[in-house]
Amino acid sequence: MNSTNGGGRPDPTTGRTTGRTTGRTTGRTTGVNLLALRSHNTALVLDLLRTAGPEGISRLELAERTGLTPQAVSKITARLREEGLAAEAGHRASTGGKPRTVLRLVPEAGHAIGVHLDRDELRVVLADLDGRVVGERCVPLSLGAGAEAVLGAVVNEVTQVLDDGVASTLLGVGVVLPGPLDHARGVLHRVTGFPEWDGFPLRDVLATRLGVPVVVDKDTNAAALGLAVGGERGSFACLHLGTGLGAGLVIGGTVHRGARTGAGEFGHQVIQLDGPPCPCGNRGCVEALCLAAIGRGDMAEAARVLGEGAANLAGLLDIDAVLLGGRTIATAPEPFVRGVATVLDAHARREGSREGPVPVRLAPGGARAVAEGAAQLLLAPVFGRGDG
Repeated sequence: MNSTNGGGRPDPTTGRTTGRTTGRTTGRTTGVNLLALRSHNTALVLDLLRTAGPEGISRLELAERTGLTPQAVSKITARLREEGLAAEAGHRASTGGKPRTVLRLVPEAGHAIGVHLDRDELRVVLADLDGRVVGERCVPLSLGAGAEAVLGAVVNEVTQVLDDGVASTLLGVGVVLPGPLDHARGVLHRVTGFPEWDGFPLRDVLATRLGVPVVVDKDTNAAALGLAVGGERGSFACLHLGTGLGAGLVIGGTVHRGARTGAGEFGHQVIQLDGPPCPCGNRGCVEALCLAAIGRGDMAEAARVLGEGAANLAGLLDIDAVLLGGRTIATAPEPFVRGVATVLDAHARREGSREGPVPVRLAPGGARAVAEGAAQLLLAPVFGRGDG
């Protein structure tokens, strides 16, 4: 999916392409101007158009709810209509004078691709501005197959989902995978079990190959972002248990990555000194103990271990909720939700908490929740939601 650039090239700092890029393989215009032109006020208007749905919202209502002047709203909406991002949705009766024109978001005016690169599987989704998935592909793939094989598979599946879908304007591609990694620079660290990826500049390499902006983040952060955008409020931890174990943290409505983008390496907290070895090099990690119990078929023990780790996290951060997701959780959700909740309840009783235990719920979204969250790395900033 190479491209011819009209002055567009990946920025070495952000990995986002400046200018306008046209993908030769698909013959589509992959405009990146949507990200560059979104001011704070425009994001507010776009978000209200999105949440209003097909019924739309009037300019007067937009002004009232954003605090902007009617003149400012008229200028913003005129530009959005010119760009094809907004359209008329009919008229609404007015208390005086002529009926008000209501506007709606045009979801098909922009798209983003989310790529979930798991240890043994590659899932790609194409989402419109509403976050609705309009294309999806999933293939087996080993993260240890080598950089060339993995990158080739990502490029191929992204190209295929674009060919199968209806995308016109592409904001970019969000790629997520197990950490640790440097989100700001898009560089991988020593991915547990796959040390050969240490130092690999995944963002810049893929941006060059795909010819569109690329954002790289941890799979758990993407899952947490998807939940926050989808309506989960407050501060919470999304514990993701699949082939590995990690946590996505949302503090005060924003994904918390930490100063060095290393927050959420939940699976590698040591809870048993001199316990079984973990591929990360430590012993007695939550991940090692949890996966060992699962390997023995002891889901109750796996849930208890996960609960102890969750209790440490809840005690440290004073979060509002724990949400459980990932392929392993999906195979037996009830024992995990019950087991983790039991441990948190016991901790709350011992501590004499007046508020009771931190609630535990199954994270919504199913198998493609992480890939959808990866697409939100591009979509959410357009609407002023999260930091992407």
